[in-house]
Amino acid sequence: MPAKAAAATTTWWQWRPQISGESLVLLSALYFSLFSNGAFWHAAIAHPLAQWRFVLSLFLVVTALHALLLGLVTNRWIAKPLLTALLLATAVASHYMSAYGVYLDADMLRNVLHTDSKESGELLSPRLLIPLAWSLLPIVLLWRVRLRRRRWPRALAARAGFLLAMALVAACGVMLSSQDFSTLFRSQREVRYLVAPANYVVSLSNVLLSSPPGPKKALLPIGLDARQAHETGKPRLLLLVVGETARARNWGLNGYARQTTPELARIPGLINFPQVTACGSSTEVSLPCMFSPYGRRDYDEGRIRDHQSLLHVLDHAGIATLWRDNQSGCKGVCDKLPIERLDDARDTELCNGKRCLDGILLKGLQAQLSPVKGDRVVVLHQLGNHGPNYFERYPPAFKRFTPTCDNPELGRCEREHIVNAYDNALLYTDHVLAQAIGFLRQQTAYDTALIYVSDHGESLGEKGLFLHGVPYAIAPQEQTRVPMVMWFSPGFIGDSGLDLDCLRRRAAQPASHDNLFPSVLGLLQVRTEVYRPADDLFAACRAPAWTG
Repeated sequence: MPAKAAAATTTWWQWRPQISGESLVLLSALYFSLFSNGAFWHAAIAHPLAQWRFVLSLFLVVTALHALLLGLVTNRWIAKPLLTALLLATAVASHYMSAYGVYLDADMLRNVLHTDSKESGELLSPRLLIPLAWSLLPIVLLWRVRLRRRRWPRALAARAGFLLAMALVAACGVMLSSQDFSTLFRSQREVRYLVAPANYVVSLSNVLLSSPPGPKKALLPIGLDARQAHETGKPRLLLLVVGETARARNWGLNGYARQTTPELARIPGLINFPQVTACGSSTEVSLPCMFSPYGRRDYDEGRIRDHQSLLHVLDHAGIATLWRDNQSGCKGVCDKLPIERLDDARDTELCNGKRCLDGILLKGLQAQLSPVKGDRVVVLHQLGNHGPNYFERYPPAFKRFTPTCDNPELGRCEREHIVNAYDNALLYTDHVLAQAIGFLRQQTAYDTALIYVSDHGESLGEKGLFLHGVPYAIAPQEQTRVPMVMWFSPGFIGDSGLDLDCLRRRAAQPASHDNLFPSVLGLLQVRTEVYRPADDLFAACRAPAWTG
């Protein structure tokens, strides 16, 4: 090795600058502001040069607040491990915020914590290695510096002075462009969920505080007074199909330019609801909400998660329930009730070792319905259009719209190709629903009905957004408008006293997930104090003798 090169190497390994803990915190905060917040700057600043004063204001505030946060929790012993973890986590968070337009609020962090290995595996891609590799440079520099030792009185005084200085810098930043600052956080409050690493640190803290680790408390009971008001000669079977990530905009029955629901369109008596609003923009929010008596109108996350669901009320009324799952569980909706996990089924026709197509939900269903003892409700929880791997949600025979995006890194595909793959997955959902109705028609021991509704929608590149989970207050309609259809056998119509013409007129009006809880209770003639007749979609369309 040449002498100069050897000397340079020796100099590098001997380079161990000594700095104070406050200097390290400030340098880290500056790094996060400059290199980890591209999504935030893009969302907050439309014209950087013309808004230079506002840019400076935000830069001072973001940097000072991160310095305050880090200054409160770091000391000489934990600073390096903590900052290393934050640098790696922030590199990952920044990648997904920029690649998919996600906001890291509490709901999104809850999604992350509750995701399974299959979902997370689909989101891991080689491109993630790029931000992780870039984060290695600041990590190496971090571990080369030495933190200055100080006696605790002096260290305490220095830290207090630093925190006060950072608070003053943040205040000056706000005052520098107070009007613009106020306008941004009044009109785009959710933009704060793009400020990393504060966004995921604060959101994670909120999640852990609301749902601390450890054994979960038993759900608080609701509808203990539930009773069926009428008994019929033949038991009734309601198949409640919960779709995944299907959006109303691409639903063929809603007038979409493509016919993505050809099989359903041919089924006589099918009723389509074209104006349905979801409870949330993610499964983690929507699923508990749509099965709750509280819903979006009286939205209270804690109350929804702490109480039993529609299925428990049905169980109290003596109606047997079964949850058949091809996704990531029931999110507490079927807690301590029968559940059948099918996502790990070993079916050579419908499963590939990682995931199963939704046809698996109908396999073996007949065996679950015997012996016949009273009314039954079976929930089929679909994998549906779960992204980003839309191309894996349907068999080859349903690849009708081409070319398709066959890459989970959606940003590398043409938007038209993404939509093609997504629409093919809807075609398969259409097929599965048609098969389910065919299955119900064959039942001789039951009067049958089907209700299908998706849990939330999906963004396919509109406004630079992909997937779902944008905070509800700013979520686009692509993520909150969902398809819903219903079908009833002649026997079920007669037993329930339904007027289908009336129901078709009701279907043309707006509806939401809030209607699901009371409508199912009303349809099955369950009376309880938690039943809201005003929100029952069927209430005005049943003969008086069946209204209880």
